[in-house]
Amino acid sequence: MATVLPPPSKRQRLDASERVRVQAEHDEIPDGLGSVRVQFVDQSTGGGTGSAISVPIANATVKNLEILLNSIQGNDPNERIPYRFSFHSPKPVVEDGSNVVDVVSDLYTSVLRPGLKSTEEIINLRFTPQAVFRVRAVSRCSASVAGHNEAILATAFSPTSSAIMATGSGDNTARLWDCDTGTPLHTLKGHTSWVLAVSFSPDGNLLATGSMDNTVRIWNSKTGEVLGGPLKGHSKWITSLAWEPFHIQSPGKPRLASASKDSTVRIWDVPLRRIEMVLSGHKGSVTCVRWGGIGRIYTASQDKSIKIWDGRQGSCLQTLSAHSHWVNHLALSTDFVIRTAYHDHTGQIPATQAERTDKAQQRFGKAATFNQAIVERLVSASDDNTIFLWEPATSSKPIARLLGHQRQVNHVTFSPDGAYIASAGYDNHVKLWNARDGKFIATLRGHVGAVYQCCFSADSRLLVSASKDTTLKVWDVRTGKLSMDLPGHQDEVYAVDWSPDGQKVGSGGKDKAVRIWRH
Repeated sequence: MATVLPPPSKRQRLDASERVRVQAEHDEIPDGLGSVRVQFVDQSTGGGTGSAISVPIANATVKNLEILLNSIQGNDPNERIPYRFSFHSPKPVVEDGSNVVDVVSDLYTSVLRPGLKSTEEIINLRFTPQAVFRVRAVSRCSASVAGHNEAILATAFSPTSSAIMATGSGDNTARLWDCDTGTPLHTLKGHTSWVLAVSFSPDGNLLATGSMDNTVRIWNSKTGEVLGGPLKGHSKWITSLAWEPFHIQSPGKPRLASASKDSTVRIWDVPLRRIEMVLSGHKGSVTCVRWGGIGRIYTASQDKSIKIWDGRQGSCLQTLSAHSHWVNHLALSTDFVIRTAYHDHTGQIPATQAERTDKAQQRFGKAATFNQAIVERLVSASDDNTIFLWEPATSSKPIARLLGHQRQVNHVTFSPDGAYIASAGYDNHVKLWNARDGKFIATLRGHVGAVYQCCFSADSRLLVSASKDTTLKVWDVRTGKLSMDLPGHQDEVYAVDWSPDGQKVGSGGKDKAVRIWRH
């Protein structure tokens, strides 16, 4: 059944009226302000787009600036690219010491009225393209497929196509599904306890599964055939899996990191089926592992710490200690591009291994470049109700502490364009944050039970969340409003994933059924 929203509290009504008042102030641009000269600068390269252009201040809205920039770059009017604009002030902005200002609605409100620049000066506006394709909100359940005999605990789409999805279950099996026809493809049998984690290799050819039987298994994702015996070494169950990014792999030698409740992370040479390294140093269960595009491995633990490791040597480079309770989850600003490697929205796959590596490298470089430098940011969620934003390459201190959740934060994720962070908590809320400075953007209210996971669409404009209240909800990131309520599950929804091509959402939970959602 659809969730009935609770009536707004007094605080929510006051917040809403304040937002309306502030928006009304922003909408009132005085007449007779004249023009201002604007110079567009590419955020990633630092290069300009020609000489400065005179723009009437009354018309200098984000939408009009976007149209102007598209015409300067010669883009087809029917294929207009959306841009995000920011202004780098020569002096720190008073509130937080930062000198970067997002142009939210128009130049006057964001830059001229606060006195950051006068109308006589040239305003350098930095632009970042958003996704060049648009994902439509999923609105209906196209298939509800039975097959598992126990709750579904993990789900993941293949990076190559929205047609293939994997799930892990409490019935000791993983399954591969054909999402186009809504039918099961293969049942992956071999584990002797719950399958807690599933992860496709970046090229989509292999699937790794981690289980409470303390082993990892590798499968052919096309045929469902198990490749060799189980990878044994951990003394307790597997909690998280991460493949080495494609662009830094040795050709034909993919490696896999597995995190375990035994306080270690093991790096596996997958073709040779042997342990290459053991990363030991945590004093509690390792809850999450991420493998970054600059060769570093990030681990979170119930010992309250996050450790960063050299992916080649296995040495511990940094320990990040700021949380006061278990660290539940990690996400990297480059997660999406690492997951998809050389696969993009065009569907064109390079012919040779070298070309694929080059394309994966280019996509990573483009996604991670900020101010002409490679930047890989990390966000961590904890049972202490807080989230921390980090840039480990430059400091062991967090950039920001993200406060607002009233209970444990279970899951965090970056948007594919690296602009937003979404967090899911046991306080029934999803929250949105600015990924650059950690500033709070919005609380997405609607769930009436704990939110277990959330996932962005490939164009970063939509977010789907899965909850204990049996529903999925799709949110519009720009407005913070509910875009679609997706009832259908008969019990708690533990796992959700949005396919990298944006076509489908897959979900599973306590009712044992896999559901495929599409627009």
